[in-house]
Amino acid sequence: MQTGLDRLIGRVERAVVWLAALGGVVVLVQMVWISYGVFTRYALNAPDRMVTEATALLLFPVAFAGLAYAMREDAYPKVTMLTDILPRGWRKAAEIVNMTLMLGVGLFLSLAAVSATIGSYNSGASSEILLWPRYAFWAPGALSLVVFSIYAGLRLIRLIRTPAQEV
Repeated sequence: MQTGLDRLIGRVERAVVWLAALGGVVVLVQMVWISYGVFTRYALNAPDRMVTEATALLLFPVAFAGLAYAMREDAYPKVTMLTDILPRGWRKAAEIVNMTLMLGVGLFLSLAAVSATIGSYNSGASSEILLWPRYAFWAPGALSLVVFSIYAGLRLIRLIRTPAQEV
């Protein structure tokens, strides 16, 4: 039987998949744009100044777009040598500490990214060569980090509410 928390987590997970897919699309755009830049620089001897700045600015949103998806898929590297020999109750406690740390880091990064987005929006700052507004590059990363933090919080609540035998 699904609880309200499980349904909420399911809805957030759908958003997580869309964010990861969007990050994948941005990676494809970067790949094509960098290939174009290499071609124009070396084959045509006419470097495109926009390529380096644009692909560098796109790295921030791409770096965090798949963060929550990796949590969903349990794709973070883990060293379980110690936790595997712990009794179930202690293993659950270690999982709770781990998830709490992940939530703390996510909240810190979310706060920094949202603050940077708001600051760049208020200042009207733009990129040096492209003259694109900087907040347009901060906002997707900030959104991804906020979704990650919400998802990590929901997973922590579910972990706390789950009996130790099921962990």
